[in-house]
Amino acid sequence: MLRMVNSRSLALCLLLFSLASQSDADITGRIHVVDGDTIRVSGQVIRLFGVDAPEVKQTCQTSEGLHWACGAWVSDVLRNAFDGQEAFCVEVEQDRYGRSVARCEVAGVDLGRWLVQRGLAFSYRKYSMDYDLDEKRAAVNDRGLHATRVQNPADFRAASAQAAQKAPDIGCQIKGNISSKGVRIYQLRGQEQYERTRISTLKGERWFCSEAEAKAAGWRRVRR
Repeated sequence: MLRMVNSRSLALCLLLFSLASQSDADITGRIHVVDGDTIRVSGQVIRLFGVDAPEVKQTCQTSEGLHWACGAWVSDVLRNAFDGQEAFCVEVEQDRYGRSVARCEVAGVDLGRWLVQRGLAFSYRKYSMDYDLDEKRAAVNDRGLHATRVQNPADFRAASAQAAQKAPDIGCQIKGNISSKGVRIYQLRGQEQYERTRISTLKGERWFCSEAEAKAAGWRRVRR
């Protein structure tokens, strides 16, 4: 009898724990649109699961060759349709930036599917095939972005990141890097870690035009 009671108690505890965990993963509140696939709900930044929209600064090209701000346009369409409305989101995971990646609904409407069906975002097949057919239907019917020339958002981000690592001046290619221990070191082109090193001005890292300038600023040359 004691063993049966303990088994029932254990089962009840597991059920309560499961419900509590599920509740913790639910996010509800009014929507504030950040960009085409990112919203803020109850102060929490949420990346919509399974979709990828153009970046805010991304442009597209018409068949006549004219560039237009398609990234800002997608953000405005989503904002005009849902900003301020009550959303229910279920977290799927967290991305490398610590943001919640979640499925979100407004009055039963799946925001990710809504975006893809209208050609405002793409199915992010790298992470999910949920909206694959929705995108194909939108493409066949030239809806939204499919009626224009648009770069894949992931490719746009990669190209932007690469461009950001180019020296601001061809004569200023010394990389001033801050190590994980806070040590200020600089690297010359051709040194072992030069190509792998990324400069983050937000962390106080910078480019130098000469070794003398780097040393005067308090940086030392990396050993290899």
